[in-house]
Amino acid sequence: MAEYIEKEDMTRQKGFVLKIKELNNRFAQEKGRVPLVKTETYGCQQNENDTERIRGILKDAGFEFCDTEEEADIVIYNTCAVRENAEQKVFGRLGILKHMKESRPDMIIGLCGCMVQQKHITEKIRKIHKHVDLVFGTHALYKLPELLYKAMTKNNKRSVVDIEDSAGKIAEDIPILRDDNKKAWVSVMYGCNNFCSYCIVPYVRGRERSRTSGAIIKEIKSLVENGCSEISLLGQNVNSYGKDLDEDIDFAKLIRMVNEIEGVKRIRFMTSHPKDLSDDLIDAIAECENVCKQLHLPVQAGNNRVLEQMNRKYTREDYLKKIDKVKKKIPDISLSTDIIVGFPTETKEEFEDTLDIIRRVEYDNIFSFIYSRREGTPAAKLDFVLSEDEIHENFNRLLEVQNEISKRKNDAYVGRIEKILVDGESKNDKNMLSGRTDSSKIVNFKGSKELAGKYVKVKITQAHTWSLNGEFVEECI
Repeated sequence: MAEYIEKEDMTRQKGFVLKIKELNNRFAQEKGRVPLVKTETYGCQQNENDTERIRGILKDAGFEFCDTEEEADIVIYNTCAVRENAEQKVFGRLGILKHMKESRPDMIIGLCGCMVQQKHITEKIRKIHKHVDLVFGTHALYKLPELLYKAMTKNNKRSVVDIEDSAGKIAEDIPILRDDNKKAWVSVMYGCNNFCSYCIVPYVRGRERSRTSGAIIKEIKSLVENGCSEISLLGQNVNSYGKDLDEDIDFAKLIRMVNEIEGVKRIRFMTSHPKDLSDDLIDAIAECENVCKQLHLPVQAGNNRVLEQMNRKYTREDYLKKIDKVKKKIPDISLSTDIIVGFPTETKEEFEDTLDIIRRVEYDNIFSFIYSRREGTPAAKLDFVLSEDEIHENFNRLLEVQNEISKRKNDAYVGRIEKILVDGESKNDKNMLSGRTDSSKIVNFKGSKELAGKYVKVKITQAHTWSLNGEFVEECI
């Protein structure tokens, strides 16, 4: 059973919030403005959700937020450890911040998240990036008020560091500051027990811990009261939800409970592990009217020997059998997946099995990555069979196959009228609005900016590989 942070510990953190407020009031009197914070998130949706909590704590402590490091008094990067590229980006940013801090020594630089939960990374920061003031891992987020207060008042040059090596306890009632009041991520569990051989997550996020259904439902009802209508349930493996709880609950039952909450119009979730995708969950997706007919089911590879070395605990036959069940029960389901290209021992012939999986399943889209060696994982000890050029060639072949499928899938939407939740301006064209269908297809169309946050009907007029264009029809009642 998951352990919770004691109320006394949370009360202690609230005391540090008040202390920081006092410091910020003094700052405002001296500078004529409130102190500004720049936050930046690398990695997955769980990191995004953690940053929302970090921002909630900072908002309560009297900070306001800015868009650039140049104007910030405090910079906090929430880091990712899943791929090397994300780590290199952070170290690159730290190099730039070092020069900024030389001209503004009072600036506070903080790092948190999965990357710094690794001890060898934290040691590197201590030795090479001594201008970093604050380092805290995934299990110490709730202690941000105390840690930040120490960083703001420290009289020596040593960083304030907390990367406690534990499974982590669940902290409820941390304030959350979300940018979007119509859509929200809600964490239902933390950590992972799967130990895939390539993955660092269990080592930096800890073992699986489920929140109680009561705490989850309470949070969602509060979100709905504040105008939120699309809920995305979040966990490293949501299909394992509830296994560590005393209550009679699993993820399928939780989905049905959320579906009954008045005001919730759309329910999404991620990520699902294929070995734990139950018939009950498939039934819940099919039968609950507010659950989006969309499923992200990471396959990672299509060859059985590679899957075994990845420690995925299913075969390609198991996976395809579950996909067939899903398609039979929910014919209009939109499917997506994750695929790793270039796992160390994967041969050219074995990669063909991955291409075969893509052709058989016909995913609407995929998230594909070239394997990134992670220190401390079993796969890091394996030797590569293919050269870098061969791995990149396979990666390009995979994209070519999937792009054709994605375009063909999107072509089928032309002429249809789809219900869209409008996010706001399109990222690529400020003259267009953008939103998503129930199946998570991105749709761009012309319309009034006042439609942001509303549900509208759009007639699809044009299909691209990764998005759709349409014409506004009417606002949904």
